[in-house]
Amino acid sequence: MILGLIGGIVGIILGWTRAVKRGGNTADKLQYAAGHGIALLLVGYFTALFMAKFGI
Repeated sequence: MILGLIGGIVGIILGWTRAVKRGGNTADKLQYAAGHGIALLLVGYFTALFMAKFGI
């Protein structure tokens, strides 16, 4: 569970900074943050699931 949260927060930060570097407006920044946040949230959840399944 905590890996998903960490992944989501890191994704939001990465998406926001990517939009800033590309010169996006506020809507672009929010969209990039949401997209990256959701993607890395899912990566974190699947990582946690894999770790729980195999006892890591």
